Amino acid sequence: MPTRFRLEDPALAGLLRRLEERVRGMGGRTWVVGGTVRDLVLGRQPRDLDLEVTGLPAGQLHTLLSEQYSVQFVGKAFTVFKLQGLPVDISIPSRLHTGESTSIPGLLRQTDPDMPIDEALARRDFTINAMAWDPDTRELRDPFNGREDLAAGRLRHASHQFVEDPLRVLRGMHLAARFELSVVPETIALCRTLSQEGQPSERLWEEWKKFLLLSRKPSLGLHFLDQCGWLRFYPELAALQGCPQDPRWHPEGDVWIHTLHCLDWFAAERTGHERDDLIVGLGVLCHDFGKPATTKDDGEHITSRGHESEGTGPTKTFLERLTNQPDVMDDVIPLVQCHLRPRALFDVQASDSAIRRLARQVTRIDRLVRVARADHAGRPPKLFDGFPAGDWLLTRATALAVDRQGPLPLVMGRHLLELGVQPGPDMGRLLDDCFEAQLDGEFSTLEEGLAYAKSKLSALY
Repeated sequence: MPTRFRLEDPALAGLLRRLEERVRGMGGRTWVVGGTVRDLVLGRQPRDLDLEVTGLPAGQLHTLLSEQYSVQFVGKAFTVFKLQGLPVDISIPSRLHTGESTSIPGLLRQTDPDMPIDEALARRDFTINAMAWDPDTRELRDPFNGREDLAAGRLRHASHQFVEDPLRVLRGMHLAARFELSVVPETIALCRTLSQEGQPSERLWEEWKKFLLLSRKPSLGLHFLDQCGWLRFYPELAALQGCPQDPRWHPEGDVWIHTLHCLDWFAAERTGHERDDLIVGLGVLCHDFGKPATTKDDGEHITSRGHESEGTGPTKTFLERLTNQPDVMDDVIPLVQCHLRPRALFDVQASDSAIRRLARQVTRIDRLVRVARADHAGRPPKLFDGFPAGDWLLTRATALAVDRQGPLPLVMGRHLLELGVQPGPDMGRLLDDCFEAQLDGEFSTLEEGLAYAKSKLSALY
């Protein structure tokens, strides 16, 4: 019986219709596959198209697409065409080169446009992604019972060919967390045989990004990673397991359990701003990386003094495993180092100067408050009080215009040059002095800042 799906986005529906008609006119067949058909089965509207074309060689498909679109060929391991500026990936069925081993970086494949669609689906990762729908005939192919697994909340590998790409383990992490799925024991056992060693960091990064940006319940994904034995590739996470916390403040359990609760809270409060959510998510994930090295139990109390600064090293190591982007390090590490500061400043009702100095260190106080809020909330069954410290700090920082940026110095080198100060150590010291005075609230305009600089000059000369 034909299966009817409706794409509500007219641009997406029109693009699919045009592509399908052109492929069919050349004797090929277009299948909607992967996440697109999975979302349609779930009754959700996809934001992009994942298509597989059978019956047309790669060269012929490239020529056909190039007649109307700017085409980019990507994927050393898989044959995928992207259409510039359009949300669509188009692939051709492929198989491993004869005699090639599996689970190796830079896996080489050869296209096989005549491969039956069910065989092509067997090469996909999980049953929920191994369905295909023909928008012309409305035939839905589901050889591995993906619909049944979705309905049952179950994540299961499609076939033994799952091992062709070891990073499908990380994909399982994000899918389990995104759709709140329980992973079957057979898939966990298979994942335990795989390794991420030698895999490019770019691919690791993409899977972790999806995990943090799309998960509804991140704790399920990390629990799956633990079950697979893959925490051995992330020793900073593994070290959190069994690291005790004082039950008076952390009745939920050890640092690992606490981190899982914090991530679930973060996921429930994502803003939809991708960069902010990514940096905050990483901050929440890494915020207690310093506890294993600092935790002490004297028999009466469990403490972890200095764990904020101690988290700098393991956070940097963890992030370097995933990416070489220095701006990510620069944004995340200060959140780890300062995640207890909102509460500390609130407790003493800190001055404007202290808040400006915190903004100078972290740049984005609004992000810091989100990390601290998740940290404060992730302690069930301890009741969440709304984290008034975060509201207080954000209100104060907003009034000072430092909630989303660090304070910028008003007095610059060019201003001192106009006052006759020559470049050199004296100018550097005077600039530092002016900025410190600005942070302390001694002046708030350039005119006042220049007057301050002149007073210091008269004292020096």
